[in-house]
Amino acid sequence: MAALLVAAMVLALMIGSVHLPVATVLEVVARRLGVGGLDVSVLDDRIVWELRLPRVLGAAATGAGLALCGAVLQSLTRNDLADPYLLGISGGAAVGAVSVIVLGVSVAGLVGSALVGAGAFAGALLALVLVLGLAAGRAGDLPPTRVVLAGVAVGQVCAAYTSFIVIMSGDHDAARRVLSWTLGSLAGVRWTGAITLVVLVLLTFVLVMAYTSALDAFAFGETAAGSLGVSVQATRWTLMIATALVTAGLVSFTGAIGFVGLVVPHLVRLACGPLHKRLLPLSALAGALLLVLADTLARSLVDGQEVPIGIVTAVVGAPVFAWLLRREGRTS
Repeated sequence: MAALLVAAMVLALMIGSVHLPVATVLEVVARRLGVGGLDVSVLDDRIVWELRLPRVLGAAATGAGLALCGAVLQSLTRNDLADPYLLGISGGAAVGAVSVIVLGVSVAGLVGSALVGAGAFAGALLALVLVLGLAAGRAGDLPPTRVVLAGVAVGQVCAAYTSFIVIMSGDHDAARRVLSWTLGSLAGVRWTGAITLVVLVLLTFVLVMAYTSALDAFAFGETAAGSLGVSVQATRWTLMIATALVTAGLVSFTGAIGFVGLVVPHLVRLACGPLHKRLLPLSALAGALLLVLADTLARSLVDGQEVPIGIVTAVVGAPVFAWLLRREGRTS
């Protein structure tokens, strides 16, 4: 899987409005690393290093993060439909993004995509606080069913707000920008964003790998997990808040990209089984591979125009999810 991911990333660096041979791509990277590639042109260097490579790294990190969060939440809630947006993150992020794009909410020192990203992150955090506040019990517990219901409720309220604001504004350009954001895009990712995404996902990976045994125990239910020495509520609170914060960070850079966190863990589970020591690393690699390929397709499918990456992941993910459902139906 790691080898496939590296191959896909090299392919993504080659493909675009300007197609480059693999030798040129490798020479640019070698030159930047100080180990050769002295004959590279300035144009090729800018295309590969400044435009494509940060975007490819951002796609890989985003895909890995979404798949990781999806796998963790499916195990915590024992809900096959759980995905990284379970806690109303995408709806809250959309509220923040729409408030910036349509209403012109501003923050000192931030402009353009950075301002939209900050608004999306703030909205996602607000949605998280509301969901956890609604779902938490008096004893400090966090029942999965209430989490799901609270996430649905907050998500619906956020969707109603964004729709109302967009319709009442009457600004067609703003509506187009909002639609483009909600479908996801990696077009604005540069080195600062790419490095931030990579570091965020690596920290998340280290955290969730420390909980693999606890997540395995959750497969047998809360009572069994507690009898095996797992601190059920502390584990659930830690991992739910961590995955929600990571998802909020990813969404603030790329918008809401669907199906990756929902479908990838199911596919990996079929291949390697339910043990999280294998499931989580393979889900991260598979999610990264899927999003790198999807982003490459999104920016090369139509000449002179970029297709929102959320459309590509939906077109790929929906049939795969339908196949998984049919497969489970035949085996049950």
